[in-house]
Amino acid sequence: MQIIHSFKLILLVLALCSCSSCEKTIPDNSNGEEPELPKGDVTIYVTTNNRSQDFKKQAADFSSKSNMSPTTIKLNPAERFQTMDGFGAAITGSTAFNLMKMTKENRTKFLKETFSPTEGMGQSYVRISIGCSDFSLSEYSLCDTPGIENFGLTSEETDYVIPVLKEILAINPDLKIMGSPWTPPQWMKVNNLTDLQPFNSWTSGQLNPAYYGDYATYFVKWIQAMNQNGIKIYSVTPQNEPLNRGNSASLYMGWEEQFEFVQNHLVPQFKAASLSTKIYLFDHNYNYDNMADQNGYPMKIYDAGIDSDVVAGAAYHNYGGDKAELLKVQSRYPERELVFTETSIGTWNDGRNLQVRLIDDMREVALGTVNNGCKAVIVWNLMLDTERGPNREGGCQTCYGAVDIDISDFSTITRNSHYYIIGHLSSVVKPGAVRIGTTGFSDPGFIHSAFENTDGTYAVVLLNSTSASKSITLDDGKQHFTYEVPANSVISYKWNK
Repeated sequence: MQIIHSFKLILLVLALCSCSSCEKTIPDNSNGEEPELPKGDVTIYVTTNNRSQDFKKQAADFSSKSNMSPTTIKLNPAERFQTMDGFGAAITGSTAFNLMKMTKENRTKFLKETFSPTEGMGQSYVRISIGCSDFSLSEYSLCDTPGIENFGLTSEETDYVIPVLKEILAINPDLKIMGSPWTPPQWMKVNNLTDLQPFNSWTSGQLNPAYYGDYATYFVKWIQAMNQNGIKIYSVTPQNEPLNRGNSASLYMGWEEQFEFVQNHLVPQFKAASLSTKIYLFDHNYNYDNMADQNGYPMKIYDAGIDSDVVAGAAYHNYGGDKAELLKVQSRYPERELVFTETSIGTWNDGRNLQVRLIDDMREVALGTVNNGCKAVIVWNLMLDTERGPNREGGCQTCYGAVDIDISDFSTITRNSHYYIIGHLSSVVKPGAVRIGTTGFSDPGFIHSAFENTDGTYAVVLLNSTSASKSITLDDGKQHFTYEVPANSVISYKWNK
């Protein structure tokens, strides 16, 4: 009887396996004990837009059968594109404030889930503000008293942002950090470049050319101050949204101004201070806010002859225009890097509705920017509270975070689309990975990116935007496996060569 029973079990296992592979899922945890995670040749993460699978870890085995599948995506490592820097979100003042409101235990748990390369998603690139942003706790610069000798970090940095960054760095020491200013000190601003009258407002204005040198020193002092606090700055942009005059903290900086400031002041001071920090130009929308004289902003600066040692490339947001602009820039300047640095969800785009947002954000932001040449993808606030804050007058009152934390307990977390789209990339695509080509199966409802990691693994991130599941085979030329991709889902795969 025992032999018959064992034989039946074997038949059951075989029946559950497809002809080419066997999918493995995490078992139900009915006893309150931690379930044993599935093991197999391929590590898989699955998120469906109805949350039936919520970044669920699964596994599959390579097939020993010949691959005859008509829905095969075959990797082509010989076709190589950009090298990836990483993926993440912004650690704004509001984000840091919310994180510090959590208990130490809960904060550590969340940060490990988000940033740990071994125990979590492995997010690896964050953006912070140089001085205030529209999601800071107040309006301020790092030198509010006239005279660059009065530069100094504020309590927002020392009490909130830096402690959070240190905790993240303890979890992921290889974290990359980008800095962007929303505004210079008010005493450096003028109403326009003709009248050159003082402009005592955080909103709008232009940088007084007389202070280009001091403002470059401001950047250097900030990078050095952060470094003294154990925070290495990987990159900066000269100005967040330089064509946006209306943000609560903002500065208009046309391309000619940015060229002059960066080429003749910021770059020389970076070199004089022996800084390795990269500079990315522009940091604004695909459509250049429909300003004809600013169209192609970073390309105009490239054409003018900007430094190529320190100025790495350009950064983009998606609040206007189309991601196809990235390919246009890349085709003209293939040697220059592209990074995507900001996008938001909020009440205007049903930002907390995963059924709406997961598919669109994966298509337009995550895979869309990567497949158009971006080597990094960063979304806006990592964490806001359930009242969309802390926010302040003039800033966004309708934004959601990549996650939202319940203001009543600072414990309960709702994970939104931006958290998943970044996590699906960062969990399998590691810094230094090279995006590679693919051939084979093609369908408008399916979008994917493939990568070769430095540790000898392949990674694929795939979106199924259709209402039906489909069996997809992945083939690296030596091994192949098949997985039933659920409807309206995002799948991340990683396996050894």
